[in-house]
Amino acid sequence: MNSPSARAGWLLLGLIALVAAGCGGSSTASGGGGGEDGSGGKLTLVAYSTPEEAYKELIPAFNKTPEGKGVGFDQSYAASGEQSRAVEGGLPADVVEFSLEPDMTRLVDAGLVDKGWNQNKYKGMVTDSVVVFMVRKGNPKNIKSWDDLVTGDVEVIEPNPFTSGGAKWNIMAAYGAQLEEGKTPEQAKDYLSKLFENVSVLDKSARESLQTFSSGKGDVLLGYENEAILAQHQGEELDYIVPDETLLIENPVAVVNESKDPKLAQSFVDFLYTPKAQEIFAGKGYRPVVEGTAGAEEFPTPAKLFEITKLGGWGKVNDEFFDPEKGVVAGIFQSQGKSTASD
Repeated sequence: MNSPSARAGWLLLGLIALVAAGCGGSSTASGGGGGEDGSGGKLTLVAYSTPEEAYKELIPAFNKTPEGKGVGFDQSYAASGEQSRAVEGGLPADVVEFSLEPDMTRLVDAGLVDKGWNQNKYKGMVTDSVVVFMVRKGNPKNIKSWDDLVTGDVEVIEPNPFTSGGAKWNIMAAYGAQLEEGKTPEQAKDYLSKLFENVSVLDKSARESLQTFSSGKGDVLLGYENEAILAQHQGEELDYIVPDETLLIENPVAVVNESKDPKLAQSFVDFLYTPKAQEIFAGKGYRPVVEGTAGAEEFPTPAKLFEITKLGGWGKVNDEFFDPEKGVVAGIFQSQGKSTASD
């Protein structure tokens, strides 16, 4: 745990981070019924950028339950890594949802999330997805496989892995796909170097990368399946391809130890695992973690779907690939003049 004086300093940084979070994604307030007079309590949700649309339906649905009646919400959405660091630095939060487990582990290490956060039957994960290729309508470049991304004729949009959790999933999907094709680890790392030669924009978050792609930049966007589905639902002119070799994305959620109302916060987290909530997630393109959820059957199973554990787990992967000074990706970025800055 941090000392009181250190926490005070971090709190100031956290307040600055709240402003940054509002700029990187959004910061909103919402609630149902009695939230304004405080009769139902209030929660602060700090999340990564992509589930914002899902929470627009999840929160009103929670407000219709006995536990959620009259509960108000403050919400902050931005890149997963930025949000995790902001909460570590003092940004107030009752519930956090991140793109990947290391962003939760950071808060466990800081004493801000309980060590047993992942002890439920879903291992603390509230939604799943897979890495896909988003392409222009009609797929004019005929992109079908990972090999098509390194031809030199395809401009790739990808978030910056030193701010975005989604970017890390994308990169490890690309790396793992090479191993699934029978290549050696060194050949797979060489593939990443070739891939980043074609990456023209490194936005801070997956949501910002989608905005860049929607503005007309790039031929293919690496991202979450749920982002592609939601974009289509919102009228974006794009298609997406689920490659044969891709990575299962798992998104963690937890209550923050310093929550002003931990019981209420836990009630909201518990609600996210209910059939109603999981069905809302599925309707927004997420693969539900609860078996039997309506809509789950709509998601195809890739031929060679693998998990991060096949690559050694996030502890090993973060050290080997995403250390900002010594990692594989940092080395590639330095050789190509790309920034590893996380601010």
